[in-house]
Amino acid sequence: MKYISTRGYEGKFSASEAIVKGIAPDGGLFVPESIPSISKDEIEEMMNMEFYQISARVISKFLEDFTESELLDYTRQAYDPEKWEEIVVPLVQLNSYNDREYILELWHGPTAAFKDVALQLLPHLMTASIRKTGESKKICILTATSGDTGKAALEGFKDLPGTEIIVFYPSDGVSEAQKLQMITTEGNNTHVIAVNGCFDDAQTGVKNIFANGEFAEMLSSNNVKLSSANSINWGRLVPQIAYYVFSYVDLLRKEKITMGEPINIVVPTGNFGNILAAWYAKQMGIPVHRLICASNKNKVLCDFFASGTYDRRREFFKTNSPSMDILISSNLERLLFEISGKDAGKVSGWMKDLNEKGVYSVDPQTLKGLQRQFVGGFADETGIAKTIVDVYDRTDNVIDTHTAVGFNIYNRYHQRSKDETKTVFASTASPFKFAPAVMDALRGAGYSNGRSNETIINELSEESGLEIPATLKDIAKREIRHNMTIEKDQMLDTVKNILIG
Repeated sequence: MKYISTRGYEGKFSASEAIVKGIAPDGGLFVPESIPSISKDEIEEMMNMEFYQISARVISKFLEDFTESELLDYTRQAYDPEKWEEIVVPLVQLNSYNDREYILELWHGPTAAFKDVALQLLPHLMTASIRKTGESKKICILTATSGDTGKAALEGFKDLPGTEIIVFYPSDGVSEAQKLQMITTEGNNTHVIAVNGCFDDAQTGVKNIFANGEFAEMLSSNNVKLSSANSINWGRLVPQIAYYVFSYVDLLRKEKITMGEPINIVVPTGNFGNILAAWYAKQMGIPVHRLICASNKNKVLCDFFASGTYDRRREFFKTNSPSMDILISSNLERLLFEISGKDAGKVSGWMKDLNEKGVYSVDPQTLKGLQRQFVGGFADETGIAKTIVDVYDRTDNVIDTHTAVGFNIYNRYHQRSKDETKTVFASTASPFKFAPAVMDALRGAGYSNGRSNETIINELSEESGLEIPATLKDIAKREIRHNMTIEKDQMLDTVKNILIG
């Protein structure tokens, strides 16, 4: 299977080449020429597999220059019980009296966020891809983060031979716990820099660096090559497909559904990678009735699915679900390419309009294709807080602010549609990563004011009965190792100074 660009670049690339490059030469995103399928027999076989085995099977269908046994070795290492709990991504029935709602807890890894599932595996895929392509240059992982990708990528790549990792994050756009996780990261090859601006500023800066041909030549002459750990990198996205396949298999295993019975999947999303992974699982043959795309107050995706017009020319809001405070959803480009019948000309035009005008509109046929599969909605901070309380009261489960966005949108969808399809909620982060906002919801607005993050985390543990993740325990006492803050127009020079001097 070869990989092609969403913007029509003539060349085709192996999976290893796509992983190492991160982004296509024309600025497009890599997608597989065709989407592989999973048969019912394979799904039945997976019912006797652990998560790491299911993951290797799913990924092997996309990465044909890797053997399944090779991938089994990588997934076994990535999901080692020393890093994770016994079940890597537990699927939990929310209430024993409600057979409709299940939560897929994706945050039991080293940094307490769903990004760990992919970013514990990506370093294995990256280093293997480097060997397979014969690449001899040092690889610099260049990444923008809205909070969780940064720490997960740092944890995966720190001290990995032959690599440097540079993470840019918005200076005032992540939670205190997320910031502390990043700026206390150890490792001789790690660099964490705050950017004065929002996530979109950091993400646009990273994309511009990738697209700078002159800079690429300069790096090449210094034996350095850029790659990415964002979900624009196919190697970051493909492991996420596996946990949606796992969720269906696990529902079968628990006899909550019958073979072929469709499910709904609810995903809180900003950059669109996580829900796109669910869409790929559906295209492979996992029966999915509705994909519910949940946005916060920065509702550019919600508006797009309603109207077909993507317009980032709007007020940007800092919310209590900061990892979704995004106005440019990069992975949507992959979906548009697929839904439009792989029309690279259309996609290139839309992306050009987005870059130059800040807005584009898809044709009616493309919009209908999107609306057949996706339901969009958004929740503001008040709705998020109420939903956290509602879920806690109904189920005794404490959820974080991002997962609450998903429940909020689903609850309104269910009331409107009366759709009784079994539903899986992607829970994207531990509530401890956003403890002040969660405790403000549970105890009343403003409760966290004047209390330290450490105090709030401890109180949340007492309230919920949950153990504080190791990555967040006593985090305020750790040494700060990264304290650089720059303007967004200084990103290129900063990367240059780190890599070349």
